[in-house]
Amino acid sequence: MKKLFVGNLPYQASEAELQDWFSRSGLRADSVQIIRDKFTGEPRGFGFAEFGKDEEADRAVQTCNGQDFLGRSLVVNEARPMREGGGGSAGRGGGRGRDH
Repeated sequence: MKKLFVGNLPYQASEAELQDWFSRSGLRADSVQIIRDKFTGEPRGFGFAEFGKDEEADRAVQTCNGQDFLGRSLVVNEARPMREGGGGSAGRGGGRGRDH
């Protein structure tokens, strides 16, 4: 199983349209997910596609990267693993809580 990053997605795009786009390119993604903002629910302009066969995923990168999808040139490449610990700076108080 290989996961691909799909960037520069139009905000109006649906997962069904992206799945169909891969199919029309002769590729079968096992799953497609468009990432949404956790507070607003609005699409963030990128997503992920999973392919059961590594060869199919590699072919998706070669044939789909830079191709037009609903008027935008997509970025398709192998997804990088998530970094540990997230990205927040929680715990750095910045002087809060001082009593005077």
